[in-house]
Amino acid sequence: MKWLDLLHRWTGGLLGLVLAVLGLSGAILVHKEDWIALPHAGDALVSDPARIALATGRLLPAPRGEALIYASERFGLIQLRGPGDAGAYADQSGHIVTRWDSQWQRPELWLFDLHHHLLSGDAGETVIGIAGLAGVFFVVSGTILWWRTRRTFRWRLLPSRLSRAAILWHHRDLGIVIAPLLLLATLTGTMMVFRPVAGLVLWPFSPPSAIEASLKPPKLASGPLAARPDWHAMIEQAQARFPDARLRILSLPRKPGDPIAIRMKRADEWLPNGRSMVWFDAATGRMLGSRDALDLPAGARMFNQVYPLHAAKVGGLAYRLVMTLVGLGLALLGSLAVWTFWFRRRVR
Repeated sequence: MKWLDLLHRWTGGLLGLVLAVLGLSGAILVHKEDWIALPHAGDALVSDPARIALATGRLLPAPRGEALIYASERFGLIQLRGPGDAGAYADQSGHIVTRWDSQWQRPELWLFDLHHHLLSGDAGETVIGIAGLAGVFFVVSGTILWWRTRRTFRWRLLPSRLSRAAILWHHRDLGIVIAPLLLLATLTGTMMVFRPVAGLVLWPFSPPSAIEASLKPPKLASGPLAARPDWHAMIEQAQARFPDARLRILSLPRKPGDPIAIRMKRADEWLPNGRSMVWFDAATGRMLGSRDALDLPAGARMFNQVYPLHAAKVGGLAYRLVMTLVGLGLALLGSLAVWTFWFRRRVR
């Protein structure tokens, strides 16, 4: 137990601040659709394919347009993604509401980058994955260490005072209260960053190779992007292929020979942007292929549920509030752990 306690404290002292940043930013991002205060952000969702095609034609193809993220039930604006950090929001008629050239001009964008990459690209994502693994270790080791002193448990939302002893007792008791959901948050976050971890967790349902193969886009040959693509015909074909689905993302070809990709969310999918796909020839608009997310192997279907559980995209307001409390709890536990470890030492 002594070595477990020592490892728990040292790991927390080194990575606690990273976990605190992830917890606080995650708690804010859970509600981003509610605090993006822009005109038409609260508009009702438009589901008419003709109106969607009209808006698509106004926004794509454009010199700075690469993809569209369509409006949802909680957010009434279409997001236009451009090269680099550039982009725009438009209403569901295709009229631009606001533009930006850098993610620093939109708080939801740099907060997302902070939460997913620590503003440091792939290196930051790796650090987040390591911190997620540490978070799983904290839950397991903390539960073992708490068991020895379980009879002294007391509910504490905040430390009774800012002494080292009071903070340690608070850390122990608050940690055990949120441990199950904290394990869910850290494990699902790690699974998204480190695919081998996801493969290990989902191995009983599908081999990792089958999961990876089922999620890769097929190799399809396409002509060059037409000057005026027939968006109405493509959207109608996609809707006919999946009648119960909503359009979520339309992506233009990234390089010559790539098709146009439409990503859809079927009614039984949890993933907010869905994983059902339809691909079209960029020159002619002919459908080249499709993939039904509900027909994927069991492990792949479960992997598609990881992000909705992590980001509270299911369960409505109640689950969002629960995950908000978990994020704030993680921020509190991580920041106080770092402070007591490095600065608030025991008075001799």
